[in-house]
Amino acid sequence: MTNNKTIVPKNVVIPFILVTTLFALWGFANAVTDPMVTAFKKVLELTNSQASWVQMAFYGGYFCMALPAALFIRKYSYKTAILIGLVLYSGGALLFFPAATNEEFWVFCVALYILTFGLAFLETAANPYILAMGPKNTATQRLNLAQAFNPVGLVSGLLVAQYFVLKNLQSDDVEDFTILDEAKKALIRTSDLLVIRNPYVTLGLVILVFLFIMVFIKMPKFKDEGGIPSLGTTFSGLFKNKNYVYGVLSQALYVGAQIMCWTYIYQYAEGIGMDSETAANYQLIAFVLFMVGRAVGTVLLRYINSGKLLMLFCVLALLCTAGTIFIEGITGVYCLVAISFFMSLMFPTIYGIALDGLGEEESKIGAAGLVMAIVGGALMPQWQAMIMDIGGEKVNDTTILGVSEVNFSFILPLICFLFIAYYGKKASTTVAN
Repeated sequence: MTNNKTIVPKNVVIPFILVTTLFALWGFANAVTDPMVTAFKKVLELTNSQASWVQMAFYGGYFCMALPAALFIRKYSYKTAILIGLVLYSGGALLFFPAATNEEFWVFCVALYILTFGLAFLETAANPYILAMGPKNTATQRLNLAQAFNPVGLVSGLLVAQYFVLKNLQSDDVEDFTILDEAKKALIRTSDLLVIRNPYVTLGLVILVFLFIMVFIKMPKFKDEGGIPSLGTTFSGLFKNKNYVYGVLSQALYVGAQIMCWTYIYQYAEGIGMDSETAANYQLIAFVLFMVGRAVGTVLLRYINSGKLLMLFCVLALLCTAGTIFIEGITGVYCLVAISFFMSLMFPTIYGIALDGLGEEESKIGAAGLVMAIVGGALMPQWQAMIMDIGGEKVNDTTILGVSEVNFSFILPLICFLFIAYYGKKASTTVAN
């Protein structure tokens, strides 16, 4: 018999570990992609807005595939959805091989788009699957524990990006790539795109190995005792559930804030004259803080209501974001890095709160809405890039409210954290865990 305070029951430990590994795998994809915005910008001579299409393709794939993935899970099983997700993930990563040969930016974007179809399947399946693997009253703790391994993938992805991509880009060694003659540009472009290609192709092969392992492992199945409600009933119930609706909006704002704070650490560093390689070190520190924050948050959730803890972490993130905006120089970078510690708790906690009280079948469709909310990571970086492009292609061509445009652009994450803090406050009085 399972104790209602048990986080992971003994009978599902192996499936829990396997599904938890997925959190690290999509964390790797997220982290290795963020620096590519800067890499593509220089190699292919793009504006900030054009380069941000990397994030639009990456997170747009989540939005388009999350609901189909949920309907697939509803008809078949979590395991089958995970297998489909791994196939798409691997396929998208391997498409970087022809993309690098083609040397067209849009082909890379298509590859990322397909890759994130796979990630949409994985996240739509894995998050509610983890919630279902044990007592309901420890579901948020269990998800935070699984999500604690996501930063392991983030750190690994960033290290790969830093040491196998950014350090080997020839265009980064040229003071002004734009003034080179076309022949030299072509040689450097071909070399750099091959450097960008390699980690994705390797990743695709690794995913194929993991797919082979998952095929032969028996995974638990969960069904609602009351049967499967109609889609109309499910959607109607979700739209009427304010806790869920606000949760989806909070998740969209959180993912947008996270991607803005991680992607544009390079542009922020550029604004104070720091090179991309050094900026990557600060992003690595941010990821380590994120990982530590997840561990700390998982422990604190045993003692503090999830809504209250979410609100507290949001308030502290707000203070760090204000420092990022109004304190220029290296201290501003420190503030930007510190935000990651307080963001760490947000995704799994919002997820757990939003699905609180839903049945198994409702959770499958509800999970799709929360994964679709990841589209915030596609839209908001675009808006932030537009702010950075106000004065021209450089990130500090002009000032807004007395600070450079890149500093001011972090007003968007500030607004996001304000709403999430409100959601946390609201949830603290309505959610038991």
